[in-house]
Amino acid sequence: MRYNRFDVRPTRRAEKDIKGYKGFRQGVLSELQALEQDPYKGHPLSQNLKGARSLEFSLPDGAHRAAYVVLQDELVCLVFLVAPHESFYDKAERRYGALQRLGRV
Repeated sequence: MRYNRFDVRPTRRAEKDIKGYKGFRQGVLSELQALEQDPYKGHPLSQNLKGARSLEFSLPDGAHRAAYVVLQDELVCLVFLVAPHESFYDKAERRYGALQRLGRV
């Protein structure tokens, strides 16, 4: 399935996450860039994260994930978290809840 080109936009907090990857930053950006062509590449999340998606990728130091929401009407993938797999779900729930309270998703 082909999609129009989507804009991948990290939140401020996700930008900080990406900056924290230092030597792996370009790898993270490359993985996120794939969402421009296929915004549904990641799998859908459930329960408290219903409506969000998770993009899984590997870096030399292990498994990582990006949490995002597809804003179809705006052609935007709003990335709200990039983190190692171990700490992913707790952080994702907190940030997604904050986005919902602010009315951004």
